[in-house]
Amino acid sequence: MIRIILADDHAVMRRGLRLVLEEHKDFQVIGEASDGREAVALVEELKPDLVVLDITMPNMNGIEAARQISEKQAGVSIVVLSMHSDESYVLRALKAGARGYLLKESAESDFILAIRSVSAGKAFFSPAVSRLLVEDYVRQLQDKDIEDSYELLTQRERELLQLIAEGKSNKDVANMLNLSLYTVETHRGNLMEKLNLHSVPELILYAVRKGVIS
Repeated sequence: MIRIILADDHAVMRRGLRLVLEEHKDFQVIGEASDGREAVALVEELKPDLVVLDITMPNMNGIEAARQISEKQAGVSIVVLSMHSDESYVLRALKAGARGYLLKESAESDFILAIRSVSAGKAFFSPAVSRLLVEDYVRQLQDKDIEDSYELLTQRERELLQLIAEGKSNKDVANMLNLSLYTVETHRGNLMEKLNLHSVPELILYAVRKGVIS
């Protein structure tokens, strides 16, 4: 059973999401919040497996709520609901601890897939967000007339890129590829340096742009 808290300042939206979730026997909505501050308190009190946060809420927005939840309750998975598809919002959400970024316009069709993906430790982005990230990246390369740094990666580094973007830890990767932890850390450092990336959220966005993960 995946225990879920819904946080959105619109009661109609919360009710609709609850109805969708309750069609699945392995989901249980254990609480609802109408703002970010209430969501943080509810998560601390009820210890859910996953929380769904609207970005735009009164008293405390969803990004700040995600950050506080990640700091206080590291085991709670976070899906962010948003009307914004631009990269800055996606990166802020990821840096705050979210693993899923779901556009409200596609919530009806993608909501369950987002919940299941994030619950399994994977990242999830609405298809429209993924397409936009890919298009923006291609446009940036063309505007700057630069080569794609992906071609600089070795086969092993490309493997690591996918596994890390999918949420695997260094230890998980070491076990899966039968490598030492030190070797994985070295490959990871080389990978980040070649791509000029400085955090896992940036790496995840890069992987989406390249179609390595969807």
